[in-house]
Parts: sequence; C-alpha cells; structure tokens
Amino acid sequence: MRTKQCICMGPRFCEALRGTAGSNGYAENQLLKKEMVSIRTQTEIPVNKTVGAQQPELLSGIPDEAALEKINRYTRRKFRAEELYTFPVALCDNEVDRDGERFTVQALHGLAKLFVGKTGVFDHDPMAKNQTARIYDCHVEEDKSRLTSCGEPYTRLVADAYLPRTEANREFISALEAGIKKEVSVGCAVRSVKCSVCGADLRNGTCEHRRGQIYGGVLCCAVLDDPSDAYEWSFVAVPAQREAGVLKRFGVPNGRDVLKFLRETGGETILTPAQREALVAEFDRLEQQAADGREYRAELEKDFLRYGALAQPGLPWESLKTASKALSVQDLKNWNAAFRRQAEKTVPLSPQLAGNDKAKSEDGNEPFRI
Repeated sequence: MRTKQCICMGPRFCEALRGTAGSNGYAENQLLKKEMVSIRTQTEIPVNKTVGAQQPELLSGIPDEAALEKINRYTRRKFRAEELYTFPVALCDNEVDRDGERFTVQALHGLAKLFVGKTGVFDHDPMAKNQTARIYDCHVEEDKSRLTSCGEPYTRLVADAYLPRTEANREFISALEAGIKKEVSVGCAVRSVKCSVCGADLRNGTCEHRRGQIYGGVLCCAVLDDPSDAYEWSFVAVPAQREAGVLKRFGVPNGRDVLKFLRETGGETILTPAQREALVAEFDRLEQQAADGREYRAELEKDFLRYGALAQPGLPWESLKTASKALSVQDLKNWNAAFRRQAEKTVPLSPQLAGNDKAKSEDGNEPFRI
C-alpha cells in the first residue's frame, strides 16, 4: 500500500498512529512509542507539564475576522465564524511546579512558536479518534504585579484553539463552558535542564542540591530551557502544576489579598513593587482605623469613670479606672448605659432645657418651668 509522506517522522509512524499499519495496529502503536524515545539523543529531554485551560465565556467562542483568517490556514475549506468554536488555553508558565521544575521565560517564547498548529488529544493518547481541537495562535503573557517563587514576574504561555461546531462536539463544548474540561498537559522536548542553584547539567545526573530547598536565598529547582520540539497538548483529569484550573484575570493587587497571600504562603516570600505598595496602603488604612478606635475608647473610658462615680460613689476611683482598662468596647458601652440610668435617679444628667417628651403641658411651656 502506498502512503503519503507527511510532516511527521515518515509513513511508518503515520500508519502506526492511525492504527492501520500491518495486522496489529496496537502493536505498531507501541513500537512507535519505543522508537520515538530511542531517536531522542541525550541533548533532548522529554517534558510533560500540566496547567489549566481558561474557562471560556458563552459568547467568547465565536472567532473574529483575524482569528478566522488564522484558522482557515489549517482547514481544507473556508469556514464561517458561526461554524467554529474557539477557546483560550494556558499551556505552561515559569512557576515552579510540584515536580520541582520550571520553564524560563525564553523557553516559553520558544514554545509559543512550536505549539502553533498542534492538535489537542485526551490523556496523551495519540490515536486520531482522540483529536479534539487545534491551536491556531500562541502568545506569552506577563503579570508584572506578581512574582514567582523564584522572584521573576509571573509569565505564562497562552494558546488559542478551535474546533468545529458539530453535533459530535456539542457535549465537549458544553463541558468546556461548564469548566469540567479545563486541565491541560503539554508534551515537549528541551535541550537544557540545569540546577537553579549551581547550574549543574541535570540531563544525565544530579547535583548535591535538593529541589524545594532554599540555598543562600535561592530556591532549588530544575530550570528547563532551549525547547526543541512540542509534541502535543492533552486534556487530563488531574493537574500537576499549582496553577491548574480556571485562570483569573490579572488585576491591581489589593492589600487585604496580599495579607491573605502572606498568611497562606510558607517560607520566604518576595513581593512585587505593586504588592508592596498595596500592603503599605493597607497598613496605613489599618493604622488610621486603630487611631480612630483608640480615640473612641478613650471617650468611653471617661464616661465609665464619670457615670460610675455618680452611680456608685462608694467604689474607689482606682478600682473604676482598673475596670475601665480591662473591659472591652462593648462592655464599656453596656456599663456606661447602666451607670447613667442609675446616676440619673439621684442626679439629673440631662440639661434642664432639653425637654421631656413624656410630660408636656398644654401651653407648651413645661421645658421652661423651674
């Protein structure tokens, strides 16, 4: 049987991927995996990383003219916008993941070129029936208001993918919009894997430093750089990176959010200038509230001493003063109200001309009587 030469590794690999080569497609598929591994030299290290896909909005799935032009480069006929569904996918970032590895920003820019045109599958299964969508554009986003655990501005690789709006894809599109399908794992190869502390080459061995530990203020991790190939991206069930899930929009940091972040983050933490300014503003606000609170409490303590001395003249002044310092603001308010009522039984605390709503004369002159 004559086969067509394609852009992959040759006709044998294409046939094995389709499961039609020979009498046993499964056996050929397994042979393909072994041969793909065997052709990688020691200068290329396969990498699989998992992050989250941004949950698309209902109306964001229709491509604009610019996106439609890019998509039609991969189709056999010109599609109309209403025939297609598009969604953004966060492929990877420069944060240290649970494997103790991270991409460099330069590597993300390199992967942005390599992932354009790649097809998405399920659970890294390369069978043609598992193809779901294709990436038509990639770009790198940077959030300068947020730093990674290594002190770099948080940067991520975001791809735009498309698929046709067909009856067969209706359920998958619904799962995307509901946020059920969102975690994405990428497969690629890099030529450089180095220790972040000593710079040792980790492709063929290890060094004395342990990933996750801090040495001289530097977090130890494996730094992935110089990507050579992007294999595929796949929807998976369990994410590996901490950033997996629905992506949030970048925004101006809030002081209370920074405080919450500090409480939840263990070990050493580096703040961006924006986060530092937000934290200082939050402290200024809290200090002003504390000053107002101290002034309000001082007034309550004065009333406590005055009303207490009138209501209970037998209590020593020092005892009242000690009690005023120990009571909470709410207790001071309660005791002040009680002392005032008791004191008014013997000493009129209201001004004579203040009026008395309970006793009014017919001529309206009762408040002025002596």
